[in-house]
Amino acid sequence: MIGSGVLIGLLALSASFPTLAGDGGLSFLTVTDGQTEQEYSVKLQILLLMTALSFLPAFLLMATSFTRIIIVLAILRQALGLQQSPPNRVLVGIALALTILIMRPVWTDVYHNAFVPYDQGDITLMQAFDRAEKPVSDFMLHQTQQSALEQMLRIANEPLDQKAEDVSFAVLLPAFVISELKTAFQIGFMLFIPFLIIDLVVASVLMAMGMMMLSPLIISLPFKLVIFVLVDGWAMTVGTLSASFG
Repeated sequence: MIGSGVLIGLLALSASFPTLAGDGGLSFLTVTDGQTEQEYSVKLQILLLMTALSFLPAFLLMATSFTRIIIVLAILRQALGLQQSPPNRVLVGIALALTILIMRPVWTDVYHNAFVPYDQGDITLMQAFDRAEKPVSDFMLHQTQQSALEQMLRIANEPLDQKAEDVSFAVLLPAFVISELKTAFQIGFMLFIPFLIIDLVVASVLMAMGMMMLSPLIISLPFKLVIFVLVDGWAMTVGTLSASFG
């Protein structure tokens, strides 16, 4: 609930941009609970906003598809034999764009079922948190491996026979991250094999020609780049990553 709470809280705070009240005061955030209405001071609201913003990067890294995508792209760059191309900023940008695209159904569900009713005053902030947590948790549960989930339940001293939807967010989050790491390395291993074969073939040819002083990486790099471009490797990689999320 922490991650989804931060998300919906940030959306609520962003939508409540400072406006001038009827009496000339500054009303930035108003919380309505039933029949009572409470306004927080601007200083406290700014503090809450900055706190929510500080948790947003961690939430993006831990509770979305970003982790798997960025690891696979980094392994792919290493398999090609490229050190700084594409640059880290480009890889992060690609990962962010794919994350926004893959997570779009989740964000849409959170927006329509949690943020819009809260913005219209139909539900309270805590109810919005609960509604925002469900689609995020469902996405994480579908990507979490059973072995990782059971391991986290053991660490938390919680029963292993409880239903998946009853697992707390504090247990689900580390299990999801561990599962994402495992899946990312599995995909990266499959991407690494073709380029490793090219390196072995080039090294064998150079050895047979007696050119042992020449680095095989220098010779194999152009061949790997050409083959990767001819098979449209970037599209295949993106397609594989998208399909891995079902």
